[in-house]
Amino acid sequence: MLDDLHVLRDAVQAYRAAATAAGLDWPDQGEAPAGQPPDQVLRIFDVDHVAEQLTWLQAQRWPDQRLLPNAGWRMPWPEDGDALDYLGLSIGTPFPWRWQLPLFHFDFLLYTFVLAGEREGEIWRYEIGTDVWPSVRAATSLAVLFDQWTRGIAAGVVGYDEQNTWLLVEDVDRVPGLDPLAFPEAPVEETLLRARQRECGVDIAVVEEGFPHQEELLDAIDVAKASLAA
Repeated sequence: MLDDLHVLRDAVQAYRAAATAAGLDWPDQGEAPAGQPPDQVLRIFDVDHVAEQLTWLQAQRWPDQRLLPNAGWRMPWPEDGDALDYLGLSIGTPFPWRWQLPLFHFDFLLYTFVLAGEREGEIWRYEIGTDVWPSVRAATSLAVLFDQWTRGIAAGVVGYDEQNTWLLVEDVDRVPGLDPLAFPEAPVEETLLRARQRECGVDIAVVEEGFPHQEELLDAIDVAKASLAA
């Protein structure tokens, strides 16, 4: 789902205000207008447009810090086909694997922005470095994601770690109304994960079989990268 741009702006500003109130050093550098995506982005991800909501977020002048919960950071626009390697865990998704841009990186999780189709604007999450494939939607939109994180700070389950100078997440499950899958924690409780996967259209048979489907995806990534390099 694509947010109205003013809704997204408000959600991001509310998150920054809550994060700084909690202790995070995040100077206000003013709002930048939405720019244009680099030309290579359309080629890398095989789409004909990039939503203004994403170009606006990428245009914002954020300091080079871990500003997101659990020490996450916003990834820059990709420069070449190597960005497709990040998508090697996205099996079983209800949209073409290539239609998503790696956006937020956490130590063990990757969040992507769906670029096209009926699910444009959704945020999906993938667990890095495991032998399971818990492909699942983290939030229906960017604004929803930032709103969840803001509510997590208000509820006390996202707090500032003075030693590391970033925000840490714990015990999200104990707060009614918060969506654990919106928060960068892993692993996820299996009953919740499977219910959300079915809700958002993940092919459960594919993720349960795992390895052969990932091998097919990795081969497809290699083919796509070769075509970009040609």
